[in-house]
Amino acid sequence: MPPETPEDLAAALTSAAREIEEFVDAAGWDQPAQVFALVSTGRLLAAEPGLADQLDPNAPLTPIAQEALPAEDLAEALGRIEWPEQVSGCALVQEIVVLPPEAEAELPGDAEEARQIAAEHPERREARLVAAVLRDGGEACVMRLRAPSAESGGEVIQDPSLAPNLLTALHATFAE
Repeated sequence: MPPETPEDLAAALTSAAREIEEFVDAAGWDQPAQVFALVSTGRLLAAEPGLADQLDPNAPLTPIAQEALPAEDLAEALGRIEWPEQVSGCALVQEIVVLPPEAEAELPGDAEEARQIAAEHPERREARLVAAVLRDGGEACVMRLRAPSAESGGEVIQDPSLAPNLLTALHATFAE
């Protein structure tokens, strides 16, 4: 298998974000925030050939779940992450509350007060957001809206503009 180019990895980033969301979705809702390293499948197989039967050799990126994030401030936890050069990218999965734009515009500036108001808002929707970045600059976001009933999987939205601040924070984990 030829080595992946930066273009191959960028093209595979959204697929990796979807794979991560599906993996976390299998465990259900009400999960803590999780971080995943994204590594080149070719590099991983070269370093660990024994994993060949567990990995998709056609997927340019392989997500690897990391230790759980501490329960404190997410920004602080991300600020302590540094990735070794073998890691091509990373992804963060977190459950969030989504409000209609007009309700979001009315939120107060205090983060804790805004969080409480959002959690109690009658039009809130719960969602699971996966934000993923590459060391070389690629970005992807996948969000699953929690369905009202457990029988339906919930709408999935792909758009790299869903979480610009989170993407910036993830890029900072690769800062030299």
